[in-house]
Amino acid sequence: MVHAKFNTMKKLMFCIGTRPEAIKLAALILESKQRGADVQVLVSGQHHEMLTPFLDFFGIKADHNLQVMKPNQSLSDLTAAILSRAQPVIAGFKPDAVFVQGDTTTTFACSLAAFYEKVRVVHIEAGLRTYDRYSPYPEEMNRKLTTQLADYFFAPTLGSRKNLLLENVHDNVIVTGNTGIDGLRIASEIILKGGKGSMSAKSMDALKDKKKIVLVTCHRRENHGEPLVRICDAISELAHKYPNLYFVIPVHLNPNVKAVIEKRLGSNVQVELLPPLDYPAFVPYLKNSWVILTDSGGVQEEAPYFKKPIFVMRESTERPEGIEAGVGELVGASRDKIVTAISRCIEDPEYYESFQKSVSPYGDGFAAKKILDYLKI
Repeated sequence: MVHAKFNTMKKLMFCIGTRPEAIKLAALILESKQRGADVQVLVSGQHHEMLTPFLDFFGIKADHNLQVMKPNQSLSDLTAAILSRAQPVIAGFKPDAVFVQGDTTTTFACSLAAFYEKVRVVHIEAGLRTYDRYSPYPEEMNRKLTTQLADYFFAPTLGSRKNLLLENVHDNVIVTGNTGIDGLRIASEIILKGGKGSMSAKSMDALKDKKKIVLVTCHRRENHGEPLVRICDAISELAHKYPNLYFVIPVHLNPNVKAVIEKRLGSNVQVELLPPLDYPAFVPYLKNSWVILTDSGGVQEEAPYFKKPIFVMRESTERPEGIEAGVGELVGASRDKIVTAISRCIEDPEYYESFQKSVSPYGDGFAAKKILDYLKI
């Protein structure tokens, strides 16, 4: 069924599970409230400790917290918990639309819950694909299933729109740019005006000593185990090879990540391990880094905003536009590829500068306005 535009939409529910979802929905939540919509925010609790500080930073209050997380919880348990707890919340509020973002388990489960209540689903950042159902896992399948449940599809790029058209999704497919850049723009303005957000004393000393800061974020399931060991070994080799490199790693709370990184890099004097950073603290690291190593989808979009070379520690990416535009490269979890890429940045200035000269394909920071204008909110 194809729905008409929401000419009288007044009640909106935004579903958030992880920090990246919050970053990419913040501008939409704030803009919707400014336009007079009745807004409720549901958080699943999937990344509770990392999510709350960010929401506080933007002055966003969670109206519902499903508190679904349990130690060593399976994906099926997590999906079932979100679905069973989200559906009565949606039924109680009776929104005109449920907004979901990206490809998390929260995104899929809340979309399904909204469908069961016959509430229209607005998918932000629709159309990303690797066409490998197990990479990234389970995100690739989450976003494909969400496509089947959604009514509106806001694609960040032309490539994402093309993916949807190839899957015979033609109605209400709109290219907007990525709302994550909206969040980054707003956060940068807040930090600049209020003086919020700062780097650690050790990181500041490294900058003063003209060290080259390499920001590393790594948490995806596909990199758990041996891939993460190889990544750590690459960092160790680079630190030994180049004394002027300084690696900053906000360590994810997942024990599969934390234990490995602390064991293999905790004693390296050129490596600073930090607790998970809230958004105001993370933005200065993005801005002041020399190079970024990441397996994060959101960081792939954010880094080019600050003209930072980005090396993606994944075998494939649903954000190929960045690779095609020359703002980043895929290195996977290969020790050799990571070492080669960073070494080349040091030894070949023209190669490093080529990343900075490339134009980001991810938008101008005003995607939220385009989305809400289209929906006539």
